Amino acid sequence: MAETAQSKTGAAHGETIHLPAPTAWPIVLAFGCTMAAGGLVTSLWVTAFGAVLMVAGCVGWFRQVLPHEEHEEVPVIAQAVTITTTRHVVRRLQIGPEHRAHLPVETYPITSGIKGGIAGGIAMIFPALAYGLIAQHSIWYPVNLLGGAGVGPSAHITTAEIATFHWSWLVVAIVIHSVTCLLVGLLYGAMLPMLPQRPVLLGGILAPLLWTGLLHSTMGIINPALDARIQWGWFVVSQVTFGVVAGLVVAREGKIRTSRGLPFFARMGIEAPGLMESHPDAGPPVDKEQR
Repeated sequence: MAETAQSKTGAAHGETIHLPAPTAWPIVLAFGCTMAAGGLVTSLWVTAFGAVLMVAGCVGWFRQVLPHEEHEEVPVIAQAVTITTTRHVVRRLQIGPEHRAHLPVETYPITSGIKGGIAGGIAMIFPALAYGLIAQHSIWYPVNLLGGAGVGPSAHITTAEIATFHWSWLVVAIVIHSVTCLLVGLLYGAMLPMLPQRPVLLGGILAPLLWTGLLHSTMGIINPALDARIQWGWFVVSQVTFGVVAGLVVAREGKIRTSRGLPFFARMGIEAPGLMESHPDAGPPVDKEQR
């Protein structure tokens, strides 16, 4: 309480201010989290190195704030600040479609991503069935691989059992496939404002390669039996088919206009000098001698 009251009253020139001591441990912790996540698609050693940095960052950071926070004394240097201007009137900014920040004027709605996810989920069924016919001579092999061997213990399931029809596995496969496509479509729709001009590139190439690499690096831990049976080449073909169809569906959807590029007060509808358009009879103040 005494330190707070002293900081509010201010300090004179030549005195010092009691401030928290700077620390680099948060940067070490953030770098460790990045390395640990990057190891999911690269190597287990990268994840281990990131875990070591995370532990070191937590320990070093906590030691500087617990049980008492470290501080340092910063000298006060008083400087005179003079604000001058050569303008005599307020210049008003005319808001138009070309005035925007970093976000686009138009973007795709989130619902277009959901529609693309549904269409892509239907399209990726055909290369999966083609893989079953060509590689295992059964269209039920990829279905049962997802609904049967892909759920629960599957070490004792034979290839012949996977290639035959099972009602329970078919129902489970339909549920998993439908929910996954809807969730991916929703995520894709949320990511559209990031790359609004390239929906086919985002959905057809970048996103399938990213989640395929993530699954390829983690499937051996999640389900080793399923990892041993997946043909990753056909898996990439199915995922790219999903992404391309989803991107084409989104590209055909109409864009909606966004006002996020405008200042916050303009989006809230608050009239402020220099932000909102002037009324026809309004203008800059005029001196009495100029009237």
